[in-house]
Amino acid sequence: MIGDIVSKWMPFPERYYHKPKDWANNLRPDSEFSDTGHVPHLLKNTVLKAQEALLRMQNHKEGFWCGPLKSDTTIVSDSVMLFNFLGRGQDAKVQKMAAHIIREQAPDGGWPIYKNGPSDVSATVKAYWALKFAGYSPQDARMQAARKKIQDLGGIHKVNTYTKFYMAVFGQYDWKGVPTILPELMLFPKWFYFSIYAMSSWTRAIVIPLSIVWAKPPKISCPPHAALDELFPDSRRYVPLKDTMPPHGFFSWTNFFLLWDQGLKKLEGHGGHWIRQWALRLAEDWILHRLEGSDGLGAIYPGVINTIMAMKCLGYPDTDPRFIEQMRVLERWELDDGEALQYQPCQSPIWDTAISIIALAESGLERNHPDLIAGARWLISKEIRVAGDWRATNPLAPIGGWYFEFNNTHYPDIDDTAMVMLALRHVEMDESLGQARERSCLRGINWLWGMQSRSGGWAAFDKDNTRAILTKIPFADHNAMIDPPTADVTARVLEFMGYVGYDLSYPRIEKAVQFLRQCQEKDGSWFGRWGVNYIYGTWQVLRGLSAIGEEMSLPYVRKAVDWLKSVQLDDGGWGERCDTYNDPSLKGQGPSTPSQTAWALMGLLAAGESVESEPVRRAVDYLIRTQKIDGTWDENECTGTGFPKVYYLEYTMYRQYFPLQALGSYLKILSSKTKKSSVVQVA
Repeated sequence: MIGDIVSKWMPFPERYYHKPKDWANNLRPDSEFSDTGHVPHLLKNTVLKAQEALLRMQNHKEGFWCGPLKSDTTIVSDSVMLFNFLGRGQDAKVQKMAAHIIREQAPDGGWPIYKNGPSDVSATVKAYWALKFAGYSPQDARMQAARKKIQDLGGIHKVNTYTKFYMAVFGQYDWKGVPTILPELMLFPKWFYFSIYAMSSWTRAIVIPLSIVWAKPPKISCPPHAALDELFPDSRRYVPLKDTMPPHGFFSWTNFFLLWDQGLKKLEGHGGHWIRQWALRLAEDWILHRLEGSDGLGAIYPGVINTIMAMKCLGYPDTDPRFIEQMRVLERWELDDGEALQYQPCQSPIWDTAISIIALAESGLERNHPDLIAGARWLISKEIRVAGDWRATNPLAPIGGWYFEFNNTHYPDIDDTAMVMLALRHVEMDESLGQARERSCLRGINWLWGMQSRSGGWAAFDKDNTRAILTKIPFADHNAMIDPPTADVTARVLEFMGYVGYDLSYPRIEKAVQFLRQCQEKDGSWFGRWGVNYIYGTWQVLRGLSAIGEEMSLPYVRKAVDWLKSVQLDDGGWGERCDTYNDPSLKGQGPSTPSQTAWALMGLLAAGESVESEPVRRAVDYLIRTQKIDGTWDENECTGTGFPKVYYLEYTMYRQYFPLQALGSYLKILSSKTKKSSVVQVA
């Protein structure tokens, strides 16, 4: 009775702390592989070589894995702009960045936003401008080709908000054509509908520094050789924002925000000076606080370079330790091959380490292997023990979780937290480390429950960050203004929860499954928010449903399995490109890749597909056949997603650990089946 009274008065509804009886025991490694003596030698050898290759990639001094994280040329172009903003346009790095940009130019003269994709107008204008900064002549054949492509794509006025913003800083675009980003946003209370905390975490990291630049624009002249006059079709240096927005009616939120933008521009310079100064101080303090314990603001590239620009606009000298540290963050993200230089959008050690441990363990590596223990110890050391931005709109949830990067204290994310705990349960530890695992996972579980949205699903960084009206704001064209729950993240949480003992008898698990059922596509697939795309979403959902004990023979599950089978390619693999975010009719179409083939294979196996079925055998054959002699795989496509339709990622380790994990899943089922068959024959 006392327990019931206490649970009703606790600030967590539906008994957050009511956990499965054996949840702690389930955090320990499960049974080892069955004897693999009866499985094909070629399969065992493929797995062994992949394990050895992945172990070579580990940082053995500290225990983590971290592969280079790549993207398109836009952040390299932005870096050239930043160097010129800082008066360092003659730095030797600028020429190396230009060499990378030239290397990535497409045959049609433009630059895409993902590998093998069509040229994009914003990426192409940025690249063209960066090359001009670097001294390339407009008469250069490559520059002429780029100019023609810009015209073909609609011209310079078609570029996105942040491209226009950077051009305006250098006087190359009129501020009248740039959406207003006021620091007075900082004055809105947390509960206000248009508060900064109603935006996604990454939008805050992008926008708040830019609001300082907007309010205190620097007096920077563009070097004459970098002027963009030849890209403008006439004397106009802007077009009205209404001409750049998607079709909208007079009575629409889009028009509402456009009218507000016009009004704010007219008020600029006429408001109370003390209000502006107050807002600027709040914005500055907000940024500085979030730089503590983090590799830059949000530990993402736009947050870092925008912070550097904001600091200079506020008068920070180059000798300020905080400014110096932001420049060092950029240096740590450099990928320099000696001839060309590019930048990573961030770094992914937590993510890479967790999945590497999972792949190695699920493929049969001894659970007490020193490298697994070292990786687990490093992950436990990275647990967050302080409240982050998520607390602004979710004040009652407990503290816990993990982030994505080396340091990003204020921004744990749900996907990484679930993935880390999925990894930790695979490692055999001594008593001391095992107790630390149990405590950190207890906090992680409680934090995950505290972050479940009302719909039953989970988002990436925040709870119920779903105010779709904000997507109509003029500077929302990065297509990620909010952070709503998604199928892939929800399924990842379910997978972990299922492994520690949660099942459909728990109301919140049932609600999450209902969320997944509601967002299933008509053809049976699921959208992938953080990986490309429907193959990613469908794989993860099937794995999550299996873990929590869903009946995998149900029609909606079989429909997903049938869809996966229907898009298997002739070579036995699966492939899908980023264009599916723009045109879903292209889903499941694209050249086969090791990572996407691995996802599909794991999805089929999770759904109970026989290891003897033709789709499974062909998938395994594809992975074995395409492995290189050193145990690795090649992949020439983008299979990671940053902002759908806008920004994509190339996780260079996806091609290594996901095929190993998939082959491990297959090997475990096959060896178990082979052992049973041998017992029957002997009997």
